[in-house]
Amino acid sequence: MKNLLVLGHGTGGTIIATKMRQKLPEREWRITVIDRDWQHHYQPGWLFIPFGIYTKEDCVKPRSRYVPPGVNFVLDDILGIDPDKRQVRTKQATFPYDFLVIATGCRIVPEEVEGMAGEAWGRDIHNFYTLEGALALYDKLKYFDKGRVVLNIAELPFKCPVAPLEFCFMADWFFTENGVRDHIEIELTTPLPGAFTKPMASEMLGRLAQEKNIQVTPNFQISGVDAKRRVISSYDGREVPYDLLVAIPPNFGAQCIIDSGLGDPMGYVDTDHHTLKAKNFERIYVIGDAANVPTSKAGAVAHYEADVVAENLRREIDGQPPRPDYDGHAT
Repeated sequence: MKNLLVLGHGTGGTIIATKMRQKLPEREWRITVIDRDWQHHYQPGWLFIPFGIYTKEDCVKPRSRYVPPGVNFVLDDILGIDPDKRQVRTKQATFPYDFLVIATGCRIVPEEVEGMAGEAWGRDIHNFYTLEGALALYDKLKYFDKGRVVLNIAELPFKCPVAPLEFCFMADWFFTENGVRDHIEIELTTPLPGAFTKPMASEMLGRLAQEKNIQVTPNFQISGVDAKRRVISSYDGREVPYDLLVAIPPNFGAQCIIDSGLGDPMGYVDTDHHTLKAKNFERIYVIGDAANVPTSKAGAVAHYEADVVAENLRREIDGQPPRPDYDGHAT
């Protein structure tokens, strides 16, 4: 019996496990998915929780609902990957593999910004990139009726490039509905040269932000947070005051990737941009946020990548070279 191992059961891991179960005969291939969380999170929904549009129950479902027949789901913490021995070590066991798919995603690391992860984290500094953060931000926004709301993007890459603007536009709507918009300033500070990544979209969205009285402060490379003064600083000496800071901290890959020496300093696996195969390791493919492919870190991207990864896995199993079919497509 041969083993296909999938690390992570988010969007990318779930799709790959499903597709490969359809492609590989059960009598010859065991497919195992490992994830540390029994809950599946609909991460785009976290953006809507702070405004009371979605609830926790809307965004969290049992992972068992999405495990296809014939796939073995293991609930465990991944500790390390040994590409030479072709095995993965978890807290409870060691799993051999013939082929491996890394779908471990990425995470926020607020401690990478000086002063961000201190006592003010969860009090005056919030995020919507975790479920806990989104729920805490809901409690903060519920009675917020005056002051400065600053959304800061620490650095690239980060999950869902449009989410910061969506938050600002939804905040404008939310405070307007609550009758307090005239007493609240909204500012987006971003390391980008404009409101968004693409020039034409950035120009249009920048105009829309201006119409809604949302200030966009571009080229802002955050150097630190002074929680006592409620100020964020940039490396060029600028300061932006806030009453409520909504932070998008640096996004890093999974710790197990860093610990295994499979990633760059930020924990992203060096991945062929077109075949989606790990550049430095045989029989390993990467999908979704775990890869350093220059495209958006978003669920839609994982959907497009999955077709290429599944086809190339099938080709390699059949003794054929992978095809460079991924073009960076995103929605």
